[in-house]
Amino acid sequence: RHNWRPVFERDGETYWCRPGKDKGVSATTNYQGSDLLYVFSTSTPFEELRGYSKFSAFALLEHGGDYGAAAKALAGMGYGEPRDTEQNEGASFAMPAQPKWPKPLAPEAFYGLAGDVVKAIFPHTESDPASLLLNVLGMFGNAVGYEPHAVAESARHGCNLNVAIVGETAKGRKGSSTNRVQGLSSGEGLIWAVRDPIERLVKDLKSKEYKKEIIDEGVDDKRLLIIESEFAGTLKIMGREGNSLSSIIRQAWDSGKLSSLVKNSPSKATNAHISIIGHVSKEELTRYLTESEVAGGFANRFLFCCSKRAQVLPEGGTTPSFGDLVMHLHNALDLGKCTGLVERDDEARRAWADIYPELSEGKGGLFGAVTNRAEAQVLRLSVIYALLDASRVVRLPHLMAALAVWDYCEASARFIFGDSTGDPLADRILEALRNSPKGLVLLCQFQ
Repeated sequence: RHNWRPVFERDGETYWCRPGKDKGVSATTNYQGSDLLYVFSTSTPFEELRGYSKFSAFALLEHGGDYGAAAKALAGMGYGEPRDTEQNEGASFAMPAQPKWPKPLAPEAFYGLAGDVVKAIFPHTESDPASLLLNVLGMFGNAVGYEPHAVAESARHGCNLNVAIVGETAKGRKGSSTNRVQGLSSGEGLIWAVRDPIERLVKDLKSKEYKKEIIDEGVDDKRLLIIESEFAGTLKIMGREGNSLSSIIRQAWDSGKLSSLVKNSPSKATNAHISIIGHVSKEELTRYLTESEVAGGFANRFLFCCSKRAQVLPEGGTTPSFGDLVMHLHNALDLGKCTGLVERDDEARRAWADIYPELSEGKGGLFGAVTNRAEAQVLRLSVIYALLDASRVVRLPHLMAALAVWDYCEASARFIFGDSTGDPLADRILEALRNSPKGLVLLCQFQ
């Protein structure tokens, strides 16, 4: 009755046109299966890129945002019946529920310049806001370079992020948020792209003394952003015997000091600043990410981001208008490149003390193995948010934004890896049980 008009429905989501507009899409309901309203237009009472429950939307439209008045009105209309909590007493056990697609990013994640860039791009693309945001954070973190960093327990953490954009299918609009730059094939190739100068000892014929001679000038700019649109291929390559790519990627995330165990390999790199953004489907990721890569810590050096088409643009998007955002980005980059150690202010330090125990608590199964660097990932994200804000200290909004991103990435990892144990036989049994609600009869042959 507020003149919102449904345009069409797809995959359980309804697309709406706002009042006063004749065509086009202004909002969706049941966005990404969340039962939430998301509005893309600025010409409504709703805030962009914020999820509204049915109650929140009712309160805003009918009662000007007065939740108390809205609750009273709904109670008068007969709403508010208690739920039936009766349990099936005959059930001896309950099967673990299949993990659900993560809820949309919390509004805190769109804090500051990163959120402004996403909001400028979003009306012109079908890409998921979460994948857009992770791309912005990953690219800025790489562009700002090696110098800005934080320290945790004497370990240095730079602004280089590894991000895996994961879609359920090829229609996840993973790749539309970035364009391919170059691929990954070997650890030695990765070192070569950011190599130090290569020297050799040469004997002077006159003095008979040895002196150093530079045979390769190396690479001055050690920043390298790798956008791999076929990340499944990278995972398959890493599974080949003798391939050092996984080890070098771990070195790049940890310290930027790269060296290969390959005999006679002359190249090495120091202060390398490498970031990876990979695009892969859920099926490919779970098929090709091997147990050894999970156990070895390759996977937990990545942020996993579920991506789904956010809106339908049959005619394609137009070029966003960035206005002053480009100038603000330049300013943030210039300041960030001159920044060294980044620490938290007092308020952020107190909040960190409260959340650290839960962040650093290990979790079981495959999900736990791919998320057990939570505190390090949040630390890096918070530094990037601070630098985007042209700040040399992490303040509470930066930390809250980083936590919101991590919450989404953790929920994405749970959706992707679920309650898998990492044991193929145990996982097959669990899947069979899920597909057989009446139970299974296991026939065992003993010898």
